Amino acid sequence: MFPTSRRVLIVQPKFPLTYWGMQHGLAVVGRSVSLPPLGLLTVAASLPDDLELRLVDLNAQELHDFDILSSDVVLVGGMLVQAPSMQEVVARCRRLGRRVVVGGPAPTSCPELFEDATAIFQGEIEAREALLLDVVLGRREGLVKPGPYPKITQAKIPRYDLLDLSLYGSMSLQYSRGCPYHCEFCDVVELFGRVPRVKDPAQVLAELDALRATGYEGSVFFVDDNFIGNKRAVRELIPELIEWQTRNGRPFDLYTEASVNLASDPELLDGMVEAGFSAVFLGIETPSEGSLARAGKAQNLQLDLRDAIDTLTRGGLEVMGGFIVGLDGEADDDLDAHRAFLKDAPIPMAMAGLLTALPGTRLAKRLEKEGRLRKDSGGDQFGRPNFDPEGDELELLQRYASLLEELYSADAYYGRLRAHLRLAPHDLACGVAYFARTPRGRHFFALGFETLRRRPAQLKWVVVKAILGEHLIRYTHEEVLPRLREAIAEVRRERESTREDVRAIA
Repeated sequence: MFPTSRRVLIVQPKFPLTYWGMQHGLAVVGRSVSLPPLGLLTVAASLPDDLELRLVDLNAQELHDFDILSSDVVLVGGMLVQAPSMQEVVARCRRLGRRVVVGGPAPTSCPELFEDATAIFQGEIEAREALLLDVVLGRREGLVKPGPYPKITQAKIPRYDLLDLSLYGSMSLQYSRGCPYHCEFCDVVELFGRVPRVKDPAQVLAELDALRATGYEGSVFFVDDNFIGNKRAVRELIPELIEWQTRNGRPFDLYTEASVNLASDPELLDGMVEAGFSAVFLGIETPSEGSLARAGKAQNLQLDLRDAIDTLTRGGLEVMGGFIVGLDGEADDDLDAHRAFLKDAPIPMAMAGLLTALPGTRLAKRLEKEGRLRKDSGGDQFGRPNFDPEGDELELLQRYASLLEELYSADAYYGRLRAHLRLAPHDLACGVAYFARTPRGRHFFALGFETLRRRPAQLKWVVVKAILGEHLIRYTHEEVLPRLREAIAEVRRERESTREDVRAIA
């Protein structure tokens, strides 16, 4: 047994303002953070019960020097987008003389970013709990390299009890890790492999029980990168989920990520909806078949993407879509194809980002081999890319800015809400949870009254999407477009400087 004086501070690093953060929308309903730090809660569950654990989420709480000084060790983990915040925590801990351990996707992909940490724990935690404990207790330091992919049937129930539930807009749970596909730009298979590993249905139900025991009711995100990556296993889970939801009075509204081939499996689609899934994120990426083929996104070439989206919407799932601009093979008119594809599409939350070559991906390796990777740039989905595009960079940035400006105008966003309502079944949402005041009053009230007259059961959905739209529209116009305009200006300045040099030589 280890002494109870071993005090462990667990820190969730800060996310920058992003589309998926929903910060502007959450503020309307008095919440601070979209989702809890599920990875850190899972790590916490792997530590002995006699350690004193405390969680600070920097997305909603301040980290004081006293918090660090009153702990024996600090654990901080996150993704690459959180790396600057992680580095700040590491620096503060070292300055205050406390050991600090980093882990998660960012240190696993880029350990060189965290060389000042006491220890860098790479990879997954399952089957390595004793090793983690040695790191926590100071018996091991430095780089701890990842082991083989573990069976996640060994995963412990996350420590949901460490959360302040009032901070979060939704809760989360993980069923699987890994994806059977190998898209060139994606780092999921590099981190978690191409063979989806799943939990037993009994584990999933136990985690739902633990979450419900906190008193929480509401939306739960299954954070799998591809929920249907192992279809045979999912077919075993769905009946268990249906029975659990029915037995417990359906306390949770579920949503997840999946591949578009879900649309070609009506039995699985119906089962997911019956189990309580109401939304799914799809990596649609681009309507360009040539770009999809070059990026290795073969699964999106096996069916008509627009038909798939309509099928899922009619079946009872709201589609959230991810789109990538700047893929190799993208023709000059492909941004117009994006625009045409999304016009009146039933995809309210359509997220379009510039391609980024993530560390360790096949894309990054190829671009480096071709001499196109910009090593001095971390990449910015809303600025200059971290590689040399195939086409003209200035034209790419200008067309992309124009696309985003149109995509997240209030007219276009509310148009996509209407497109969804035209296809969605009447019982997709019910009741009114809350009302919101919004600066887009003309659009909101017009759609609200229209919904009351024609489909009153959908009013809750409309209000929720109006609140989320506040974030998407404001973030686009207040943050994204100014950054893109600055990137465009930078490219123009570089070209003008080059022209002046040429004239001087002449």
